[in-house]
Amino acid sequence: MSASALHHVSIIAGNARQNYQFYTDVLGMRLVKCTVNFEDPTAYHLYFGDEAGTPGSLVTFFPWENIAPGRLGVGEVQETVLRVPDESLGFWMHRFLQKGVVHDSIERRFGRSTLPFRDPHGTRLALVSTPDIQHTPAFTGGKVPVEHAVRGLHSVSLLVEEEAPTAAILTDVFGYQRISTEGSTSRYGLAGDPAASIIDIRAVGGFLKPRPGGGSVHHIAFRARDEAEQAAMTEKLEHKFGLQPTEVKDRKYFKSVYFREPGHILFEIATDKPGMMVDETEAGLGSALMLPDGYEPMRESIEANLPAFR
Repeated sequence: MSASALHHVSIIAGNARQNYQFYTDVLGMRLVKCTVNFEDPTAYHLYFGDEAGTPGSLVTFFPWENIAPGRLGVGEVQETVLRVPDESLGFWMHRFLQKGVVHDSIERRFGRSTLPFRDPHGTRLALVSTPDIQHTPAFTGGKVPVEHAVRGLHSVSLLVEEEAPTAAILTDVFGYQRISTEGSTSRYGLAGDPAASIIDIRAVGGFLKPRPGGGSVHHIAFRARDEAEQAAMTEKLEHKFGLQPTEVKDRKYFKSVYFREPGHILFEIATDKPGMMVDETEAGLGSALMLPDGYEPMRESIEANLPAFR
């Protein structure tokens, strides 16, 4: 059985400039890839992460300028949580007050101090105080002091009708195990507690269905070491669970397979390789618009139709 931490979370955003400014200027993350939505090259696909765009550090966005706000509902990711070093939440509370970021009070969840907040397009996010991560890679060239910098993904919380069907996928396909329960939320994690390896499931039967839009999570991606491990996961999804994952899609920076888990949330299995530096150096990550080969002949028209955001 594989043990598959999170690779990235992909979210629907509104105005690209607001999206870029919030994640670089306010959260201090690095834009590690500026490309287009491979299904719709009239829109960007922006990747934010650590210095090298490491799997597990990535939060990505599809910005559409005039997107209507989404509405949270059952069958959707409720919140995306980022890791910061222990004792940093005071810094972040002060920063959010300075920057006018919508946020709640610090609260305790599963024994850790957590600061919930929203981005400009309504995405539900939180920072969690995490011990022993001071030396975990972060973006050293950002606008947040490195001792307080975001260290990548911590967890996501899933809002579903029933816990058991979704939990079966997490445990049998991705190697998670149930850790504990707090109220209506059950926490699942990987042995050894690697980075980006916690999934919270909140079962709320009878809740409204979601309306996708600005601030909605489009999908979450789990890591596969290589295409062989990805294929083994896909085979189990098909033969044991009767699900129908997509064919392998070449996303240039990883190979991807998608499927709807039983709670209707879109899951992706993404390979670690070739990674963000397949077409840029580490020093140059995110500095230019990078296109898949098939779109290169249309570069001039694509660039002309994309809004400037820096």
